Order: sequence, then structure tokens, then C-alpha cells
Amino acid sequence: MKTLLTRWLERAAQSHPDAPALMAEGEIVSYAALRSAVPDWLPERVANLLKQPELPGHAELLIATSGSTGAPKTVMLSEANLEAAVLTSRSRIPLAPGDVWLACLPLQHIGGMAIFYRCAEAGAAVLLHRGFDAARVREDMERHGVTHISLVPAMLARLLEAGAPPAGLKHALIGGGPLSLGLAQRAHQAGWPICPTYGMSEAASQVATLAAFPPDWREGMVGLPLPGVSVEIVDDDNRPVQGEGRIRVRGPNVMAGYANAAHEPGHGLRDGWFVSGDRGYFDARGNLVVLGRHDDVLVSGGVNVHPAEVESLLLACPGVSDVAVTGVSDAVWGDRIAALVVGSVDDLQEWCRDRLPSHLRPRLFVAVAALPRNALGKLERKRLPALARAMEKPC
Repeated sequence: MKTLLTRWLERAAQSHPDAPALMAEGEIVSYAALRSAVPDWLPERVANLLKQPELPGHAELLIATSGSTGAPKTVMLSEANLEAAVLTSRSRIPLAPGDVWLACLPLQHIGGMAIFYRCAEAGAAVLLHRGFDAARVREDMERHGVTHISLVPAMLARLLEAGAPPAGLKHALIGGGPLSLGLAQRAHQAGWPICPTYGMSEAASQVATLAAFPPDWREGMVGLPLPGVSVEIVDDDNRPVQGEGRIRVRGPNVMAGYANAAHEPGHGLRDGWFVSGDRGYFDARGNLVVLGRHDDVLVSGGVNVHPAEVESLLLACPGVSDVAVTGVSDAVWGDRIAALVVGSVDDLQEWCRDRLPSHLRPRLFVAVAALPRNALGKLERKRLPALARAMEKPC
């Protein structure tokens, strides 16, 4: 049983045999050489695991979700899912031989792994970094002529401190969490070609991506759905609605289902649709705007509050380098809005008093040295309420 990676490398080696495929630890390896170094076949015991029982829809890649909101799930993806994801991504973000994509996201998650498949299909090179060091990333971007890079917002913020981007950088995909207006504007003004994107493991990476940063960008705007990908906004009964609701996705890139004991096809899907845990809406031009997680919405004093919206406002305060908003159960308010702050709590408390409307203003402030984030840089929101209760400073 040939591996999925082997087959993709064979195709790349035939189309672009001498093209650089992988740059790591100072070495440059061609597609032909990389193909020769990869075993032809899966070990028999692994192949047998994949055959018994046979996975639905010819699923060949099992990958875990980020687990930022709970226990990770195992997503089953087919080769057809990956091919669709790669081609539809390339239609929005061009990629060609000679391009170099710097990979500093964890490879065990779809955001990092998808880079390899995109580059193999296009004959582009992957510049592999083990972990993220802003100074080293910035240095290698210049040294190796990086044209593409994928980052989470926290990485982008660190790179802004390391200097302007190299002249050859074409696209900086920013995803994996909310991108604040302040950070986006600073990056754009510094010359970073940022492309806000929205994706998920269940869709083999991207769902919607902005190819260029527009002057009227607003928080959460991630552009039109990629070609061939259907996106709808639905209510809690899974009925399409106008305005705000849950985001659901369907298309050739959408998974066969979540892995379970019986490997039943369609597990986690509804009539072929994947109903995400995210909320959003479409603007007048058809751009998808992502508001945040459905389960993250707080009800404070009878008003729905999106933590990501409040976080973006608080990040505009001078001296605040990072912030997270959560709710603490309260008999009167329902959810008391709490802000966990990396920076000056006193300055932020005073700053928000005159600038935030009452229903968005935190009632609790907690100073922390760092916020809990996973390997992808996503906030571990399940841990925030306990941190907020541990040290309360009422507003």
C-alpha cells in the first residue's frame, strides 16, 4: 500500500524533478531526491490497520483538530479532499515553481501539513522551521527568498517587532484565531501582504481567503468562499438565515467524517454539510465575516457579547500586548465580562471606562504573565474562567 505522500512526491518528481522541494537545517533537497528518500510502502502492520475496517470514501489521512475548545477529534480526509483543497487554494493564492513557502506551524495540524501538499502540487519549495523564532524566521525569509508564509496572529505580532518583510514576500496567510484591526493595520502599513483566511481541519484547510488586504477591512473579514466551496449561515435548527448565525460548509474538500469505532461514513456531517462551531455572516459584497465561536458567546445583562469583539477593542489600548475575554458566572449579570491582560491592568481599566460602551466593558480585570495558548497559538478558552476567578480586580 503506497502512502499518500509517496504518490504526491512521485507526481512532483515527474513534473519538477530538479526543483527544490525541502529546505531544512541548511540543506536543500530536490523533489527527485526527496522521493527517493521516502519509503515506497507503508509497513504491513500500518497498512492492515487502514484496511480493517476499510475507511469510508477512501480516506487516507487521519488528522487531529486543534482541540482549542475541547478534546481533539480525528478528521478523515481522502486524497480527493486534499486535491480539491490544494487546487482551490491555488486559485486564490497563486503558487508556482520558484516560490518558497516558509512552514513554521505545527505539522501535525492541517495548517502546517497543507503547505507540503500545496507546494508538491505546484512544484514550489517548503522552508521548514521547527517551532517559531521571530528573529530566525525573519532572517531566513530574506536569505531564502520566501514568497509565502502562514502565521497565526501572535506570530505576526512578533514578526512586526523583527522588522519589515522582505521585498519578495507575496502572501502572508493569517489564520488560526481572531486578527485584530490594530494588528492588521500595523502589518499592512509596514508592508506585510497579509491575507486573512478562515479554515479548519474538516475542510482540509482553507474555506475562505482574502487574496489582498482591502482598505475597508474589518475584523473577521476573510473574503469570498474559495471556488467550489459552499458556505451558508444557519440558525440553531440548521436552517439558512440572513444575517448572523452558524457557519456551515460543503464541498469536495470537506472530510468524509470524524473517525469513530465503526469508521461510519458521514459521522459529524449533516446531509453532506459540516456545521462548524463558528458564528458569522456575509457582508454586502459576499465576504464572509467570522465573529467567533458559537459556544464562546457571553450573555451579560441580557445582551449577547462576542469575546473576540471585546478583545479587539482592548488590544487598541497602549501598553496591552495580549488580552483574552471570558465570562465568570454571576447571579445578577449572568456572565460577568472578565479581561485577562498581559500589560498594565490599571491603564486598561481607565482606558476602557471612557471608550467602551457599557455592555462591552469588562467588570473584572486579571493581570497575567501570558495567556494559555496551544501549539497553534489558539487561546485555550476553557481555561480562562478559572484564571479569571483566581485573581479578581473589579472594574
